[in-house]
Amino acid sequence: MRFTKMHGLGNDFVLLNGFTEQLPTDLGALAKTLCHRQLGIGADGLIVLKPVAGYDGEFLIFNYDGSQAEMCGNGIRCAALFANRQGIVQKNQFVFLTLAGPISPMIIDEQQGMVRVNMGEPRLKPAEIPADFSGSQVVDAPLMVNDQMFKITLVSIGNPHCVIFVNDIVSFPVEIIGPLIENHQLFPSKINVEFVKLLSDEVIQMRVWERGCGETFACGTGACAAVVASVLNGFTKNNCEVQLAYGSLNIKWVDCQKVFMTGPATFVAEGEFFI
Repeated sequence: MRFTKMHGLGNDFVLLNGFTEQLPTDLGALAKTLCHRQLGIGADGLIVLKPVAGYDGEFLIFNYDGSQAEMCGNGIRCAALFANRQGIVQKNQFVFLTLAGPISPMIIDEQQGMVRVNMGEPRLKPAEIPADFSGSQVVDAPLMVNDQMFKITLVSIGNPHCVIFVNDIVSFPVEIIGPLIENHQLFPSKINVEFVKLLSDEVIQMRVWERGCGETFACGTGACAAVVASVLNGFTKNNCEVQLAYGSLNIKWVDCQKVFMTGPATFVAEGEFFI
């Protein structure tokens, strides 16, 4: 089977063309095999594009552990360039169907790998996260974890995010607190966790613990959630640079409605694997 390896700011994926390749039934098991860092190709996740009526393709994303996610911001940028290179689409703007609904990426600079994505409107009601909280929004709410009190803001960008603002992002124990919040009983579908440091009202810095993956170098939907949470808390403007380990994303929450994410995607390798 032919594969392509790509990354979005260090968040890496194996991509498969379901328009031309015969895919196995259990894509979750395939993801665990391909994404294994020692025994497979190695990646944070597996992305599959498949034909679907009424759209330019169906976008499926599976985490390192084989679980399926609703959406992936870095992954959708990679998938846009992949679809263009594979001849799945012959245009610069198109629509993928995801488990989070239709998502529309636009290739704005193919040579530089820059892609802008209309991520839709964030969902803020606890039932939409989902999270076991009352009220219409969860903003700056207390959460006790490991005998520590954290103030959290919850946002869904098609997948669930818990945003926490910290003073020292470098030494923060992401690997300890991240999985405790990911698997907290208040989040029935588990949750992604963003740790955010405010640098100005237009620049933030972020580390992320991703549901089903662990800490990754970047998370596109997480960056969107971090900016939405920053605006909801009155910390930043609605157009921000989000600094990550290997570069930055631009996130704009237009009129507090739709969120637009702009950033790079990079081809790494192409090849064959045997199943």
